[in-house]
Amino acid sequence: MSVGIVETQRLVVTDTEPLRLVCGVELAHVEVAYETYGVLSPARDNAVLVCHALTGDAHAAGMHAGAAKPGWWDNLIGPGKAVDTDRFFVISTNLLGGCAGTTGPGSTDPATGRAYGLDFPLLDVADLVAVQRRVLDRLGITRLHAAVGGSLGGMQVLQWALEEPERIERAVLVAASARLTPENIALSSVARAAIMEDPDFRGGRYAEHGVSPRHGLKVARMLAHVTYVSDTALRAKFGHRRDSGPGDMRLTADFEVEHYLQHQGTSFLERFDALSYLYLTRPMDYFDPFATVAEREVGTRFRLISFDTDWRFPTAHSLHIRDCLAERGIAVDHTEIASPWGHDSFLLQPPGYHDLVADHLAR
Repeated sequence: MSVGIVETQRLVVTDTEPLRLVCGVELAHVEVAYETYGVLSPARDNAVLVCHALTGDAHAAGMHAGAAKPGWWDNLIGPGKAVDTDRFFVISTNLLGGCAGTTGPGSTDPATGRAYGLDFPLLDVADLVAVQRRVLDRLGITRLHAAVGGSLGGMQVLQWALEEPERIERAVLVAASARLTPENIALSSVARAAIMEDPDFRGGRYAEHGVSPRHGLKVARMLAHVTYVSDTALRAKFGHRRDSGPGDMRLTADFEVEHYLQHQGTSFLERFDALSYLYLTRPMDYFDPFATVAEREVGTRFRLISFDTDWRFPTAHSLHIRDCLAERGIAVDHTEIASPWGHDSFLLQPPGYHDLVADHLAR
């Protein structure tokens, strides 16, 4: 069962006051793309916010008219599913800084009449959350039944719950982190360098020149995708199969796994923008909410889920969150799920995973 045909909606969240970012800059015009699924109860107490990962968007479930595939978390959200739209009113927003309908570096700067480019202010995860709050305010939702997020989405949920726990009853963090390791930061640094050192980057003004840093963005995506999958999954799917025969060698793509990464990189170019990739990877590097958000009473109940083959944000990251929450006296449960699919497991259905989400939302 699916949520059926859906449309992305948009609203301006700065019509009463500008958005002041953590860096001190104010954005006078912020438009947000969002989707909703299910029906908001008369008491407005059944809302669930879904927070997307780095390259996600507002289209979390259902089908767009004429589309070939459903939203990125359609296996989790829908009638009778873990996030049951027969019971819950689900909201999914595209992140500030994104490129799928929400204001970002590719948007027009009202002060200059041209795209922001690298003049767009650097963002903090707290800024991403501040925009989501404004969306909920506009929808008349003062308190969430739950907030659910995977990877960067889980980081947003954590920021939300530590800053304004009175607005979130339950929190589900899947394959998330509260503080990146130097290895995590290094990988993202290489990806950003591939984009910014592409000759067609043009100081971030590539659109004005009618070009795009396609090569750099493709390489960035190929590198990132390696971190999203596990060695187990790659062995099972590709092994050492290749095009050439025994004794033949070449520098161009030969092994099936190479062709797979080439495909992933090329297809990514059709749906994502290089500047948004830069602006949404950087807040993850600086994210450290237990150091930056003051300790306070938090009644939000946390459910943490990690996967045993995830080496991007392995279980140690979830255990760090668990321990920090416990030190603050916050209710938290953690489970490591066995899965062959690595970090991407949060988008899939390894046994037991969706049951944990459904149980936490139902309790």
